[in-house]
Amino acid sequence: MGTLETIEVETGPSPTASIIWMHGLGADGHDFEPIVPEIQLPIPVRYVFPHAPRQAVTINQGMVMRAWYDVTGQRDEDDAGLRRSQRLVESLIAAERARGIPARRIVLAGFSQGGAMTLQTGLRHPERLAGLMALSCYVPIASTVRAEAHEANRDVPIFMAHGAYDQVIPVERAEIGRDFLAKLGYRVEWHTYPMPHSVCAKEIADITAWLDSVLPRPAR
Repeated sequence: MGTLETIEVETGPSPTASIIWMHGLGADGHDFEPIVPEIQLPIPVRYVFPHAPRQAVTINQGMVMRAWYDVTGQRDEDDAGLRRSQRLVESLIAAERARGIPARRIVLAGFSQGGAMTLQTGLRHPERLAGLMALSCYVPIASTVRAEAHEANRDVPIFMAHGAYDQVIPVERAEIGRDFLAKLGYRVEWHTYPMPHSVCAKEIADITAWLDSVLPRPAR
């Protein structure tokens, strides 16, 4: 199955929580590395920024780039690719667990394709996670969620945010996913911002507040 190359940033000695943050199509693990200093949390955190595997992407004329799964531009989704990357993300969670970070202190986060992978993996993960942060994305292979979602994360906090002027993934598609998850009983915190397919300062402030709420100081 292989493993993912990662970039790691620790905000202090002996991290008590981990945030696994996945980039979008064609980017790499460096994409969100600069955001770390802008998120001020009162605890030491290990940020893990993985590089997605390189593969041909149909919608981009078959060019090989970093991608979590193929995008064809048609209605069919890359079920096999999503599940293959899901296993790779699960291996990152397992690695953090092996380093002493409990599952309840691990946040899965991602932007665009990375956000889709956050939901694909987190909803199905068999241990309760701290939270799922899904930015500028949608719920992938939604038809399988009801049957495959694990009870361990039925109450996991979910942060979803989207640009109102997103021309890559229309906000309406994200809203459909938000409503779908809400109907299944998930706790979704939803935000929209006057921006395209990107991240803005107000969003970073909201992300910081949410992370602070799902990753409180450990009890002594």
